[in-house]
Amino acid sequence: MDITEEKHLQEKVIFYEAILNNILNGVLITDPEGKVIFFSEAYGKFLGLDPETQIGRHTSEVVENSRMHIVAKTGIPEINHPQRINGHNMVVQRIPIKIDGKLVAVFGQVMFADVKDVHVLAGKLSILESKVKLYEKELENLRASKYGFKNIIGRSMVMVDIKNLALKAAKGNAPIMLTGESGTGKELFAHAIHRASDRHMFPFVRINCSAIPKDLMESELFGYEQGAYTGAGTKGKPGKFELAHQGTIFLDEISELSLDMQPKLLRVLEEKEIERVGGNRINKIDFRLIAATHENLEKRVKEGKFRKDLYYRINVIPLNIPPLRERKEDISLLSNHLVESLGKDCGTNVLKISPDVLKIFEKYEWPGNVRELSNVIERVLCSLEGVTDTMLPEHLPLFFRTLTSKPAKPYSVILKNIKDDSERDALVQAMRMTENNKNKAARMLGIHRTALYKKLKKLNIPL
Repeated sequence: MDITEEKHLQEKVIFYEAILNNILNGVLITDPEGKVIFFSEAYGKFLGLDPETQIGRHTSEVVENSRMHIVAKTGIPEINHPQRINGHNMVVQRIPIKIDGKLVAVFGQVMFADVKDVHVLAGKLSILESKVKLYEKELENLRASKYGFKNIIGRSMVMVDIKNLALKAAKGNAPIMLTGESGTGKELFAHAIHRASDRHMFPFVRINCSAIPKDLMESELFGYEQGAYTGAGTKGKPGKFELAHQGTIFLDEISELSLDMQPKLLRVLEEKEIERVGGNRINKIDFRLIAATHENLEKRVKEGKFRKDLYYRINVIPLNIPPLRERKEDISLLSNHLVESLGKDCGTNVLKISPDVLKIFEKYEWPGNVRELSNVIERVLCSLEGVTDTMLPEHLPLFFRTLTSKPAKPYSVILKNIKDDSERDALVQAMRMTENNKNKAARMLGIHRTALYKKLKKLNIPL
């Protein structure tokens, strides 16, 4: 060996010794006979020994309860073994080192200076596990649907039947078609079906087909690649189907999907793969489709406004949500639930609805269904802040006050009563604000003084 090679070898030894000396908690290396060939500075400080003077000594003479020589004989590694040294319960590992199948050394390392360190680490791991579970729960909440079947209020036979059908449908993967009038709760059912399915841990992605401009629908559904079109993002963007991978995609108002988009949707449903706008890569996706519409899709198919093949593809499990007028026995239950939930948002102390109000609600046909009922109750609650704890008929909007328990009047009569009541309120208010000055009141109302006199007389308002 020439001088250059010897110098290079010495540099390598110094380099590796420096690494071993800087390993936390100490390192010990013995030969196959159990004699020390390396003793790190960190280990020497811990045990109060001079590392250099330990070289050549048998490990059992240097370290209390050492098993390095035993591992040298057995060739079996000992990982994370307990060892008591100088009154400390330590955790160590002993690893036999072999070259070409022959044992040449045993590497020993103190993993923890004290068993207490293990308990500290275990405690930290326990905290981390708790945090991970918490974050997983939060992630599930962010991804998941908002509502479950418990949020669908109704005990009527028709609602019990439709909820049972929806719950059964949730267990499969076939496309579901939700139909029903506006405001019946189709989206609520979509959320509940997703939450009850095996996909509940994965995203629930909703898109309203009537709210997306026609020229943006394809990129919204399937995504786009960088530079796919003018104004496209510099990094591209995944579409709703990609975001719904392993979860559920809810296409609301699917009847509004344009005819040129319908075959593209059909292909995705058939092949379970998408290609981004401006891209050339096929992405396989796994999703469950729930569609919804308030339109008569069969009629739109006959009119040529909706593809027949797409209709049959999405209408595998049809679920028709009944309108509120067909389940009026649920109105009381729904109303009380809405008072409780909406009252918190309005900051009122209204706790109940009078029986007379419920009778009025049951007489009304609710063309806007549950959404309309919710809007009416919220409007009343927000106007009763701190006033009362019971919703009474006089608190309802003017139209509803005409729906008493008396025989129903023709709508023409109801409309006239509403008009007269509104006009009377306006006249009385104008007269009060002008201190009964007819000229000023007429000017305020934008009518001639003669017309004002006629209206006052007609509506029996004192002149």
